[in-house]
Amino acid sequence: MLIGEYRHTIDNKKRIAVPAKMRKDLGEQAVITRGLDSCLFVYPQAAWQKQVEKLSALPMGVAANRSFARFFLSGAAEVELDQLGRILIPDHLKEHADLQKNCIVTGVHDRVEIWNESRWQEFKKKASGNADELAERLGQIGAY
Repeated sequence: MLIGEYRHTIDNKKRIAVPAKMRKDLGEQAVITRGLDSCLFVYPQAAWQKQVEKLSALPMGVAANRSFARFFLSGAAEVELDQLGRILIPDHLKEHADLQKNCIVTGVHDRVEIWNESRWQEFKKKASGNADELAERLGQIGAY
């Protein structure tokens, strides 16, 4: 399971090191794509395949389904972890997430997220401010 929060930097060749604790779960090859909330999602191959299957099952007659599939899939790229556990971030994805030198790498169960450091801090502040409310909503639908 991919969990945790780590501070990393992007080098001048647009590579970022995946935290050592995440490398085994991520595997040698992964898929990186546009994520929600202006971050990037990095999936192990098996988890990526599950996401693709879910999207493929959606009715394409619904405009929102087509739009999200395009957003999610068209930005995707396969990446390989090098010997030092680094991945190369394509330019279009670096721009999507407004990644600067300092980034936050988080584990979110079946994926890794890569965040612009200041956006991550804003997200955490907002999420911690309404965590009880979110838990209550999840509790009402039996998810927490």
